[in-house]
Amino acid sequence: MTILITGASGFVGAAVLRALIEAGHDVRAMVRPQSDRRNLEGLNVEIVIGDLRDADSLKAAVAGCEALFHVAADYRLWAPNPQEIIDSNVTGTRNIMEAALNAGVSRIVYTSSVATLGLNADGSPSDEATPVSLDDMIGAYKRSKFLAEEVVREMVAEKGLAAVIVNPAAPIGPRDIRPTPTGRMIVQAAAGKMPAFVDTGLNIVHVDDVARGHLLAFERGEIGERYVLGAENATLREILGEIAQITGRRPPTVNLPHNLVLPIAYIAEAFARLTGGPEPMVTVDGLKLSRKHMFFSIDKARAKLGYAPRPATEALVDAIEWFKANDYL
Repeated sequence: MTILITGASGFVGAAVLRALIEAGHDVRAMVRPQSDRRNLEGLNVEIVIGDLRDADSLKAAVAGCEALFHVAADYRLWAPNPQEIIDSNVTGTRNIMEAALNAGVSRIVYTSSVATLGLNADGSPSDEATPVSLDDMIGAYKRSKFLAEEVVREMVAEKGLAAVIVNPAAPIGPRDIRPTPTGRMIVQAAAGKMPAFVDTGLNIVHVDDVARGHLLAFERGEIGERYVLGAENATLREILGEIAQITGRRPPTVNLPHNLVLPIAYIAEAFARLTGGPEPMVTVDGLKLSRKHMFFSIDKARAKLGYAPRPATEALVDAIEWFKANDYL
């Protein structure tokens, strides 16, 4: 079976790509002309050039493919022009799904995010059925992923799109070349550059388990359904403590109030916008998101897909070892 995967050079995409190859599939990897291709080196994969915002380029990319894994996304919590995130994640998703429909693709896995899910007011783990609306989405990234998932669900219902949706939590592990916002936090903490923290929580998961979850959704998932792919819920303080233990450093002990950090986030964004620099380490939307513990249940994926992720500690160890080996630390 020939499978097209978008975002194949990225963090999650590269992990899914490897899992597909190991499963014996013929894989076609779509990348943009400017994509960093280090994650594709040495792999037996056909590479095609395409851009989600260019509908014509997608026709050739998907031609002859029987399945599609749409993993690509603009994963930034801040951008000088937030419309770029919307265009890539919403319009781009519509474009690739339309191309897949027209090409007769018979099976699709769409990579959404837990960012689209509702959160329980009491901080208990939420799941795929927790009520949520667009008004609950903070920032361009969350809004774009929510709207993109709505595009897929509508096309399933109205056009017969054969798509299964997966919602990864906060993946960590090897090959985070960018790195992602979560990866940058791990690098800073492992380097001893995070002396303080805010009260928040995440569900962290090994990126290779997320990739395995994609294959399970492909093989066993129900069309139109979504499945959380996470592992363990932990507070940021607990995560930083675990990183300190792995690296032999002292864990941070200063808990900063969110309101104290917010002015710093505004200043950091203004400086990045003025200088044309990269995404700030602290962003306004990221700080607003951190006011809630983003804890999620993986019970549905366990029961319906047979999903069984490894302990989060192993993911942290693998991530830190990879960052060390590749000179991020």
